Amino acid sequence: MQPVFDPRPWGTTDLSPIYPDHRFDEKIGEAWLTGDHCKVANGPLAGKTLAELSAERGRELVGEAARDEHRFPLLLKFLFPHDKLSVQVHPDDAEAQRNGEPWGKTECWYVASAKTGAQVAMGLKPGVTRAEFQKAIEEKRAEDLLRWISIYPGEMIYVAGGTVHTLGPGSVIVETQQQSDTTYRLYDYGRPRELHLHEGLAAVKEQVKSGKVVRPAPTTIPGSRNTRASMIRAPYFVVDQFQLKERQTFHTEDEARKRSAHILVAVEGCGVVEGAGMEPVTLAKGDAAVIPASVGLFAVRPQWSVEFLKAYVPSETPCEPETRL
Repeated sequence: MQPVFDPRPWGTTDLSPIYPDHRFDEKIGEAWLTGDHCKVANGPLAGKTLAELSAERGRELVGEAARDEHRFPLLLKFLFPHDKLSVQVHPDDAEAQRNGEPWGKTECWYVASAKTGAQVAMGLKPGVTRAEFQKAIEEKRAEDLLRWISIYPGEMIYVAGGTVHTLGPGSVIVETQQQSDTTYRLYDYGRPRELHLHEGLAAVKEQVKSGKVVRPAPTTIPGSRNTRASMIRAPYFVVDQFQLKERQTFHTEDEARKRSAHILVAVEGCGVVEGAGMEPVTLAKGDAAVIPASVGLFAVRPQWSVEFLKAYVPSETPCEPETRL
């Protein structure tokens, strides 16, 4: 996929931790990897957007596990916060549908890197009501009612729809989310951007299951020197982390014999994605590769070593993950 670099006032011109060969004159906050308008970079489908391919190819691309056969289900992107993001909320499915949207925006954040002292805000402090939070917004003290937590490299954070949240500076995040860009901005430190208080406050939940995901330790894949870590299993997405030192095969079909498109995002090293009848595709740090559901079997061959996240849609809806703050 070709990354789409999105300017944001809280971003940075230095994306060298992920994209050392790119130079920017304006602040970039996000690098979109699998948005509707992101384009294929290589092969016979080069130049086509994921929206076009989803409409044309349907289940062949997205698989049986996706809710909508004609829309790519997951948006993955890098976030580069150099300043605080706005305090914001995304609607859950029910609230989004009340506003005419097909679905909401539940997401998760993998902390690719974090400087000492990096923090995020995750939900309201215990006992804080929506009305109290609205008053704090009016009095320009909304940050005081948020639950701030320190973050560290390698952590996974679950952000359920309805969670008031923001990111502080000093980290690089890989975000996996429902394919939605519905964001209600509640508070923006006086920056001259539109707020969405009516819709946003309606979407706010006082109690949520968001937080750092409690997960098992990484395990060695039998018969190899490769490791796998289950980062999160949630109702809308599954994300696993792999560290490969030798070739590893994967299936787009799950235990229930249903297929999903798989998205690979490299966070360290370099490898090659291989499949029968396809030209090999390089997967280096910062790259994303989409494996259509119909491929069935594919492999990743490291060049020395490669570390990547693999995201897909589960065919059976898991419960929300266990989290802690």
